[in-house]
Amino acid sequence: MILYQLKCHKGHNFEAWFRDGATYDTQSVSGDVSCPLCGNTEVAKAPMAPNLASRNRSITRPLGGGDEARAQEVAAKILEAVDGLRQEVEDTCEYVGDDFADEARAIQFGETEERGIYGKATDEEAEELEEEGVDFFRFPFPRRRND
Repeated sequence: MILYQLKCHKGHNFEAWFRDGATYDTQSVSGDVSCPLCGNTEVAKAPMAPNLASRNRSITRPLGGGDEARAQEVAAKILEAVDGLRQEVEDTCEYVGDDFADEARAIQFGETEERGIYGKATDEEAEELEEEGVDFFRFPFPRRRND
């Protein structure tokens, strides 16, 4: 396992674990790596300080032995929680697809009935919604492999 410091194009910094460097490269190119703050998939590795040993301290390895199993267990629980949230949204809200920005505006400004919706918005549309004071939450739904 390898820990990378990442940065999205909006400047959000975050960390993510990957099996190895090739796994990061594959997932990044396919758009499977997204910013946990804004959901953007334009993500790059950020500079990070190496963990070097000095004379007075030894190298520490964040994952090793039982730690890797624990990390996998935690990752599985996180994915389960994300999937549960996704399922709750799908069960209780209306999918409006690419019309999300227009529908969110209509609801916010009282032009249509108030209801829970979810769908897709471009980064530009999301920025416009924020500027207009439209309430919404960006949640990076994992892509399904069969989509």
